[in-house]
Amino acid sequence: MSADLPAGVDNFLRQAGWGGADIAPLPGDASFRRYFRINLNGKSAMLMDAPPPNEDPEPYLRAAKWLDANGLRAPHIYAEDAPRGLVLIEDFGEVRMREYLDQWPGDERAVYTTAVDTLAQLHRLPSGPFLDYSMAEYKREAKLFTEWYCPAQGLTVDEPGYVRAWEKTLGELLPRQRDGVCVLRDYHAENIMLLGSLEKQGLLDFQDALAGHKAYDLVSLLQDARRDVSPQLEAEMFDHYVRKTGEGAEFLGDYARLGAQRNAKIVGIFVRLWKRDGKPRYLDYIPRVWAMLERDLTHPALAPMAEWFKANIPQHLREAGGGNWPQ
Repeated sequence: MSADLPAGVDNFLRQAGWGGADIAPLPGDASFRRYFRINLNGKSAMLMDAPPPNEDPEPYLRAAKWLDANGLRAPHIYAEDAPRGLVLIEDFGEVRMREYLDQWPGDERAVYTTAVDTLAQLHRLPSGPFLDYSMAEYKREAKLFTEWYCPAQGLTVDEPGYVRAWEKTLGELLPRQRDGVCVLRDYHAENIMLLGSLEKQGLLDFQDALAGHKAYDLVSLLQDARRDVSPQLEAEMFDHYVRKTGEGAEFLGDYARLGAQRNAKIVGIFVRLWKRDGKPRYLDYIPRVWAMLERDLTHPALAPMAEWFKANIPQHLREAGGGNWPQ
């Protein structure tokens, strides 16, 4: 076995009935997890390597089993060794929603409609065995913006005021997310697989699931950090979701609140990936995310946050899509 492969993987695969299989690494993401495609006698599977202490596969296993038991298409679990961080799962193939639509843009409306229908199906279920998406978690995520973006731009900002503005903005939606739904938290075109037809889609990257607000994953899908979704398609898919679920007048405001929170968090994460982890390629996504953040801030529900941005983030940075970054 190559030194680049996870420790103990040969024995793990042998016990799972995949001994002697070919193992090919796949490109990594923004975490410590690694993935390998496993091939044996014409069959394929995916090996997840989520090594402790930086990763823990238990949340993934819990979410995958719950989604599968409730009719959502998470990968089936073939074998697991959680203490070693090894999980063998179903291979959904290579047709991701993002790359498919790059090649076949005419199918965009149909593919997004199915993705929205999946959320409507998910949101008819109980919230599942997940922790609450609490105000503390919302604030922790949002503070990534002031912890990473602001220092990177040399800004000294009103951090207590930033937290207070989020408390006011998000405090109004917390009663409406009581009991909650399963929030996958990273539901977008790079984490949705097409399984042989436009109407069959598989879910990836749901290990951070929480019980939260219905609007969060809709925002994640329609305000995608890595793929342009036109305002027209966003509005059409938002309306489609509302028709499917019967959400009320306050839903659009909550959608904007969570869009702003998520986009501020993502700007902070992408700067952190550059500054801390040496991954500057994520900076290329910031102008897109910043534009969506600015649009969310125009909703009346975001008035406290809009005032904070006006007072703390210079206009020239806002007009430059968040600022200038190294090439």
